[in-house]
Amino acid sequence: MGAHDEFENPLVSRYAGREMVRLFSPDRKFRTWRDLWIALAETERELGLAIPEAAIAELRARRDEIPYAAVAAYEKDLRHDVMAHIRAYGDQCPAAKGLIHLGATSAYVVDNADLILMREGLRLLRGKLRAVLEALARFARAHRALPALAYTHLQAAQPTTYGKRACLWLQDLLFDREDLARAEADLRFLGVKGATGTQDSFLKLFQGDREKVRELDRRVAAQFGFEGSFLVTGQTYPRRVDQRALSALSGLAASVAKLGNDVRLLMGFREMEEPSTEAQVGSSAMPYKKNPVLAERMVSLARNLLGASTQAGLTASVQWLERSLDDSAGKRLYLPEAFLTADALLRLSAHLASGMRVHEAVVLRRLRDELPFLAVEEVLMEAVSRGGDRQAMHERLRVHSLDARRAVLERGAANDLFERLTGDAAFAPVKDLLGRLIPKDDAGLVRFVGLCPEQVDAFLAGRVEPALEADRALAAPLEQPVV
Repeated sequence: MGAHDEFENPLVSRYAGREMVRLFSPDRKFRTWRDLWIALAETERELGLAIPEAAIAELRARRDEIPYAAVAAYEKDLRHDVMAHIRAYGDQCPAAKGLIHLGATSAYVVDNADLILMREGLRLLRGKLRAVLEALARFARAHRALPALAYTHLQAAQPTTYGKRACLWLQDLLFDREDLARAEADLRFLGVKGATGTQDSFLKLFQGDREKVRELDRRVAAQFGFEGSFLVTGQTYPRRVDQRALSALSGLAASVAKLGNDVRLLMGFREMEEPSTEAQVGSSAMPYKKNPVLAERMVSLARNLLGASTQAGLTASVQWLERSLDDSAGKRLYLPEAFLTADALLRLSAHLASGMRVHEAVVLRRLRDELPFLAVEEVLMEAVSRGGDRQAMHERLRVHSLDARRAVLERGAANDLFERLTGDAAFAPVKDLLGRLIPKDDAGLVRFVGLCPEQVDAFLAGRVEPALEADRALAAPLEQPVV
């Protein structure tokens, strides 16, 4: 944390995990720049340029000793961050001073480093998403057959189960898993392309040997674990790459916000409760409250991330010809902040999903309160099968339902819809059905949820478990978020 009289980014001090914070730290970025300079010099030497081994050894030996004060002093005069780092590194490595950055332009270190960090960031997010999927899968399995009111338009509709509802959250997050994996797999290295992407400076260094220029590009990309680099670029990698990566992160934000908003609604109905501590305070004025603070934070942070791909798209749209510099300041903000926000969202989601509690008594009571209304479709179908007119029966059911609802809402009466139907001669043919349609015990309520339990089983077995197994190597323990 910084001084208390200076702004600090809450993504760093409160929300994101330490691993992601370190990934986008100045130390990690500038050490990656130095790795890129070392790799360039090593490979140029391997391909025949007169670069002494002692110079490369010096670069390696001083790699981790970044003199930030010296860099700042150089940048104050030069107004160029890459040149400031080159000068400071050269002062530390006199044997290599004239050889650092040979043939390269600033984008060689800036852009290739961004691609390296993005790739690692996507890998970290995939591991944390796996933890969320695993927690939600446990929740879905535990509640696969727990009947509950479903909602359309936030109005009571035909019952579902809590496990089935969790599968809807899981399904969205599986889309995000695919998008994150695709974004990582699609990343290419900028490589060693020169000032406008023509590789002309390297062609001159190697005295016109085109194959050596191509081999330089291949070898440097391989040193950093990339199968290949872009075949054509301007000075920079295409800024559409950022938009594609951040689009995957924005999709993740949408899914997490949906999960958070659903939990907020269900907590409002008192059906669910998010994890909390014994000493946690819900309100400074109302001691009885337990607010959905985790879910609300998820929704709030998701809004910040949902616009990230738009910012990257705006940048991509104005990269004039081979490049302009109006991308630089924006990328310093929205690229790391998008990854830090996504990291925070997944930490919160994993914590929420692993500790959510369902208050089954409340769930079943609320279902029973609405059940007579929800059962009228079965009454209608049975009445028609026994000779009733479908339209006429529908109208009588509509009138009785509205009268019963009015009594519930205006007088606080019990739901007496079935008593009303029993007293209507038009429903005499289905009187036996009315007497047994509402289960006497809670175990019987599962008859109203259709194929939900089987859908949960099939979805977990067919989609979720294979995804968890495929990503097993990504699994890692999560730090607890600030609650």
